[in-house]
Amino acid sequence: QLYYQVLNFAMIVSSALMIWKGLIVVTGSESPIVVVLSGSMEPAFHRGDLLFLTNFHDDPIRAGEIVVFKVEGRDIPIVHRVIKIHEKENGNIKFLTKGDNNEVDDRGLYKEGQNWLEKKDVVGRARGFLPYVGMVTIIMNDYPKFKVCI
Repeated sequence: QLYYQVLNFAMIVSSALMIWKGLIVVTGSESPIVVVLSGSMEPAFHRGDLLFLTNFHDDPIRAGEIVVFKVEGRDIPIVHRVIKIHEKENGNIKFLTKGDNNEVDDRGLYKEGQNWLEKKDVVGRARGFLPYVGMVTIIMNDYPKFKVCI
């Protein structure tokens, strides 16, 4: 009985990992699903919304798109809108982001001396969402004792 339970648990974990890796390949994003952790994108997205991401490198980034990006020195990715594109003559594109609910752009969030993001900073682009489904993740992070109850 114990052997069967351990084997069943191992199959569940390996299936979940295979699904996750499959989503990474299909979406082109290192993290195909993220949870919105702050209210900086309201009213477009609220805290706890679950976002579905893609990150196809051939698809150009455009102003108005909502991107998820990582900044050097920060562990948690940020979900904000592209407000300005800066294209160089050699074809390289840099862009500036801002939260819809924020007063100023994100230059204060970027690493020191960085004024623009590049494509390498992008984890993915929002393609869809489920409202408030990620609240479970937020509750478990805010209240670690809740994890024990589950």
